[in-house]
Amino acid sequence: MALQQYWWVIISLLGALFVFLTFVQGGQTLIYTIGKTENERTMLVNTLGRKWEFTFTTLVTFGGAFFASFPLFYATSFGGAYWVWFAILFFFVIQAVSYEFRTKPSNFLGTRTYEVFLFLNGAFGTILIGTAVGTFFNGAMFSLNDLNNVSWETPYRGLEAVLTFHNVALGLSVFFLARILGALYFMNSVDSPAIFERSKKQVLYNTIPFLVFFLYFLLWLLLKDGYAYGENGVVMEPYKYLNNLIQMPVVAIILLLGVVGVLYGIGITLLKGSGSGIWFSGAGTVLAVMALFLIAGLNGTSFYPSNFSLQDSLTIENSSSSHYTLTAMSYVSLGVPFVVGYIWWVWKAMNAKKIDEDEILEEDSHAY
Repeated sequence: MALQQYWWVIISLLGALFVFLTFVQGGQTLIYTIGKTENERTMLVNTLGRKWEFTFTTLVTFGGAFFASFPLFYATSFGGAYWVWFAILFFFVIQAVSYEFRTKPSNFLGTRTYEVFLFLNGAFGTILIGTAVGTFFNGAMFSLNDLNNVSWETPYRGLEAVLTFHNVALGLSVFFLARILGALYFMNSVDSPAIFERSKKQVLYNTIPFLVFFLYFLLWLLLKDGYAYGENGVVMEPYKYLNNLIQMPVVAIILLLGVVGVLYGIGITLLKGSGSGIWFSGAGTVLAVMALFLIAGLNGTSFYPSNFSLQDSLTIENSSSSHYTLTAMSYVSLGVPFVVGYIWWVWKAMNAKKIDEDEILEEDSHAY
């Protein structure tokens, strides 16, 4: 149990880091809103291009860690709800293609086509991932046989999650949060007064819908019945997720600090015109999302419930790898701080100098 809980914490941290890094996706949806000239749009794409691989790598690491630590979830979700995962994968593939080919010589599709691809990745990638994570709290339509083979009980293969508004509310929360973080990142990494002011306006415009959808999701989550498990199997428990916060006060504090951090970063941006809001809102995002993952899987909670067959719901106990595998992986996980340190070092090296229009003009003068 200690190893299972340890790895759920690792999974929660990786998922939280990924959501923070979706500032890249959020920024991609603002390229034409904030960038009014070709040079301005190039500056925005270039500064996002320095970081997009972090998001992609973190997503792959998150999936790999889930596969190694809780393989039954991986088999159930990816083996049953594959249409939603195919859609997510497609939108991330076109992102990688766009950064690679947007400015290539003889680009027959044109620059704008790849910028549209970046927008699609930013919009649908974030909404679909948020909606898929919403099933951790609202359940999915699957069943498992004695050999743990999954049967998906709808023909939509995971896409039916959009029919539950609580799932969609989380997806839209991630979408608008990513746009806020993207605008904050532009303010921190691009040396342009015009882009700074337009980004500041976008922080305000996107904060309003973000708060509406996030508060709806959070309040409904705390008031709804949840999926608890124990000696009698999986049962519905009133106010399960609220009880989790009460019974795990450390997690409640993490969630509170996360929400305060996000709001503080937004506040100093709007009220003081600070360019450092990305760090406070980013850290707050990591804490808040991590807390949501923790209440989804800890304290006797089924993290992937089945609405079709309640007793087939997945928990960190019945879906985990063997004791040997979890132990071996735990030793490997000791290298995570070194990886995080390397990422931080690369980040600082890339952002040592803000991107400005002179740099873009100099690159254009050497183009061939």
